[in-house]
Amino acid sequence: MENFRLLDVGNTTASFYHKGKIEKVNVKNFKMLFNKKPYFYINVNHKLKKRLKRDRYGIDLKEFISFKTKYRGLGIDRVVVSKAIKDGIIVDAGSAITVDIVKNHKHKGGFILQGIYNQIESYKKISKALNFELDLKIDLDRLPNSTKEALNYALLKSIILPIKEVSKNKKIYFTGGDGKKLSKFFSNAIYDEFLIFKGMKKIIKESNAYNSFTKR
Repeated sequence: MENFRLLDVGNTTASFYHKGKIEKVNVKNFKMLFNKKPYFYINVNHKLKKRLKRDRYGIDLKEFISFKTKYRGLGIDRVVVSKAIKDGIIVDAGSAITVDIVKNHKHKGGFILQGIYNQIESYKKISKALNFELDLKIDLDRLPNSTKEALNYALLKSIILPIKEVSKNKKIYFTGGDGKKLSKFFSNAIYDEFLIFKGMKKIIKESNAYNSFTKR
């Protein structure tokens, strides 16, 4: 399985996986790094959809996924990470923060929060006085006494509290660019940057996708 080349294309970042290593590039600078070698991919970036379809070395893993959920409009990236675990909460912290609940391999539902970077940028648009940098050392157990503290407090609480509400004592699997930062606020957290690739591997193993791979 480690010989498979995997590609996860998001709205801001493309992540390449091969032999246990991940390389990330901004989608604005996107170019293939697999040098005309077969690879599986998932993609949520509509601007790159046609380009990926034209690449004869790429295999869209979406075609091989069997997944049932009552959630309408669940993105392929959320489907794949949900396939990676049996039970727990998955928090994928990127441009947006997606939260998905999985029980006995079944997707039970989830919700979407605004990502950290986008929240910070949205405050700037309101006023120059609301320009701030993320402070992960802020004490969230006391009320803020400055604008900087107030902004950090509100930003982090708006993310942490909904996740705590649904997680209770369940394991929380954090992934994505800001996953490691957020995982520090939870005692029942696991940070796994490989989670989406674990899901992709599981899908390949369970389907006939491998036959398509060997024919390339």
